[in-house]
Amino acid sequence: MNDALPPRFFDAVEIAGIPFSQHLLRIRIHQQQMFLYIKGSEEHASAYRVKRNFLISTSRFGIGQQEGSNRTPLGLHCVKEMIGGTWPAGTVFKGREPVGFTWAGMPDAKITTRILWLDGLQPGLNRGGNVDSHARYIYIHGTADQRSLGRPGSCGCIHMADRDLVPLFHQLPPGTLVWIEE
Repeated sequence: MNDALPPRFFDAVEIAGIPFSQHLLRIRIHQQQMFLYIKGSEEHASAYRVKRNFLISTSRFGIGQQEGSNRTPLGLHCVKEMIGGTWPAGTVFKGREPVGFTWAGMPDAKITTRILWLDGLQPGLNRGGNVDSHARYIYIHGTADQRSLGRPGSCGCIHMADRDLVPLFHQLPPGTLVWIEE
């Protein structure tokens, strides 16, 4: 894989008028992988280097921005809210509230362990109106069916394995940039 971030990412950050975050998550839908980048000590934004990659699952309905499509949206996002940090892996969430555990009668739960709630940063693409990623409840989160990772299986969100999600959750601050591409 080419580790270099695409020019479209840098253009989107510049247009959004926001600073580059120390960490960056890059989601490559066709590969069903997510990459954690760390910004080096250099001042230039292109100093990002891949630190780790993760097997993920994106939408089984494909790519799309529209509300109600159950598709994974593209473009520049940031982690707006982080939920579940004090709960054990396998905690089941409904409406972002803990409601039980996968090992205690909820083995098919869809949203588990941790939630990184994304906010779109590109008006008309993933922010505002009927394309707003935050209003669509687009998350990076755990899932009880971790065997589905590596192939599309979600309803728009990005699924991760608990063993990857828990340490990542504690490493990233709110505001971390997320770039989602085909």
